Amino acid sequence: MDDTAYKILTAPQFAALRQGQFGGAPVDISDGYIHLSSAAQLTSTAQKHFAGQDGLFVLAIDLARLGNAVRWEVSRGGQLFPHLYGRLGMEHVLAHAPLCWKQGEVVLPA
Repeated sequence: MDDTAYKILTAPQFAALRQGQFGGAPVDISDGYIHLSSAAQLTSTAQKHFAGQDGLFVLAIDLARLGNAVRWEVSRGGQLFPHLYGRLGMEHVLAHAPLCWKQGEVVLPA
């Protein structure tokens, strides 16, 4: 599996993460884990769950730092998605950037 996963956050969620107070998006809290996406899944995640929203951020997450708290589980369309059963902190973030599109794809943060 990949060593990096991605999380899309709203501006308030990103601000909470930066202050150490992010407990997950509402869907994460409801499902009992933090939803992440691989690079290949990120654009479809953005299209499905964040269409028409502004002020979004994309975070590159270091899965090695999260260790066994990450499980790759079957989800949408039978694909394996990374799910975080634990806390996400800024120490797990490799890079972040405002969500931008280029030729119909989400641009990964550098």
